[in-house]
Amino acid sequence: MLNRRTLLAASGAAALASPAIPAWGQNFPRKAIQMIVAFPAGGSTDIGARIVAASAEKVFGQPVVVVNKSGAGGQIGFTEAARSRPDGYTLAFINLPGMNTIVLDPERKAVFGIDAFVPVINQVLDPGLVWVKADSPYKTFGDLIEGAKKNPGKISACTTGILSDDHLAILMTHEAAKVEFRIVHFDGGAQQITGVMGGHVDVAFDNVGGVFKRVRSGELRGLAVLDNERSKFLPDVPTAKELGYPTIISSSTRGIGVQKGTPPDVIKALQAGLQKAMQNPDHIHKLEEAGLGFKPMVGEEYAKYYADLHKQAAKYTEWALKMR
Repeated sequence: MLNRRTLLAASGAAALASPAIPAWGQNFPRKAIQMIVAFPAGGSTDIGARIVAASAEKVFGQPVVVVNKSGAGGQIGFTEAARSRPDGYTLAFINLPGMNTIVLDPERKAVFGIDAFVPVINQVLDPGLVWVKADSPYKTFGDLIEGAKKNPGKISACTTGILSDDHLAILMTHEAAKVEFRIVHFDGGAQQITGVMGGHVDVAFDNVGGVFKRVRSGELRGLAVLDNERSKFLPDVPTAKELGYPTIISSSTRGIGVQKGTPPDVIKALQAGLQKAMQNPDHIHKLEEAGLGFKPMVGEEYAKYYADLHKQAAKYTEWALKMR
């Protein structure tokens, strides 16, 4: 009988038919590769990046160094990545729709556009999760909504950044449930943990991968998964859809891109190498352990998703800006 790891590897292999690295790309890389993560160390974005970096090192035969450049809801890191030399040695770990909304918000004055990066490969799709600390008076999502209706603008809800997927999820909740939270913006999941556990913030809108182990242990309580289906990592937590809010659907996808102008042969070598790295059973297993849903998209598929999500994010951003 196939064991779980074998099944995971087979699943990943089916999703990624990895080609050999092209002969004309064999000279790449010749030195260490840097991967810029626009959020702090310790959050689910950082964890996923470090898992794929460790696997990619074995494929490329060179160090793949994760560098955290957090701040301004990811804008600092994305800006530095966009300004880097387009030679394949500085990768951008891309969070969508977080990066989209930075570009779309005129007040952010981003110095890069959505076309600043060429999407190479996606790694993760992480559904949204609403959670509180274990001793919170809000035992269910219904309790939270009822409390917010009774106390408009009083219950504090935190995000991982301005116009992040978490911020949009709060705004969706405002609209769907006819409530209003006091929104607190942090720069990543680690700050959310500190804020909620310290009693400074009432509730977090986050992602499953960031806190699923703490929810399983009973340290935190998951109130609602913001997806069409329950998460396999938290099967006992209902979806907002189940609870009567089908329009509150939110997730964060994370993948890898390079700067516009990167030579095509380098992009192909990166794509082939990263495909191989992500197929590694150890990579898939570690994602599973971290509660990160493996969602590989490569080439045209990822490019289409990248473009389509930008159009979708434009609608959400326009709505969010009107509510400022």
